[in-house]
Amino acid sequence: MKPLLKMLVPLFVLALVGTASAADDSWQKIKSSGELRIGLDDDFPPMAFRKADGKLYGFDIDFAEAVGKKLGLKITWVPTAWKGVIPSLYANKFDCIWNGMTITKEREEKVNFSKPYMMDGQVAAVVMSNTSIKTPADLGGKVVGIQQGSTAMKAIEALPNKPGQLKQYETNPKAMLDMESGRLDCVVLDNLVARDIISKKPGVYKILPQFITKAPFGVAFRKADNSLRNKIQETIDELVASGEAAKISRKWFAEDLTNPANW
Repeated sequence: MKPLLKMLVPLFVLALVGTASAADDSWQKIKSSGELRIGLDDDFPPMAFRKADGKLYGFDIDFAEAVGKKLGLKITWVPTAWKGVIPSLYANKFDCIWNGMTITKEREEKVNFSKPYMMDGQVAAVVMSNTSIKTPADLGGKVVGIQQGSTAMKAIEALPNKPGQLKQYETNPKAMLDMESGRLDCVVLDNLVARDIISKKPGVYKILPQFITKAPFGVAFRKADNSLRNKIQETIDELVASGEAAKISRKWFAEDLTNPANW
């Protein structure tokens, strides 16, 4: 019996390895179909949004399309309610989620993320003429505005020096206008939202260096789809190395936000 068991054990191990490999044919299926279906919230500028013509625009749209082009894949966008985006992924309504999705410990328990392809987070914005506030550490005692119900409150709590007064606004643009009028020293808000507002009024506002809190963005895949995740990651890395990712980033943000050296 023992010699027989010695012969069977290696065969059993090989069978398990073969089964595991065969189980993860996620990339091969996508390659064979020639299509990558991506779930997204199509009202999240500047990452993904629609213009009057009904077409999708945004950084994530351009970046994913560049990955698809390099892999010879057609990208099919599947608009989805964000609240149910992960269940929809596991219901096979699409193959991945690519839409400024923040990598969190809670989400990592449910999905397989790519490496961060962009760093988002809360930042401090001031008017261009402000020279007294150079970093978020200078906000102590200042009058600071935030959007009601936003994650900016957590950023305020993370500040080493607390503001002297905190004003809450219905929207970030309203807070920025109040700052422009001199009623605020600073506005704390999401980095990408800040950049979108600034792009529409160049020369009026500026973002202070350093994130107050960070929120890395990643592409989310089903836990079992390692080969698909790895192939997409490999292609993202190639686009970063070639400078194509930087080109797309500069189109939307006027600088390269895909380079980890800038985070």
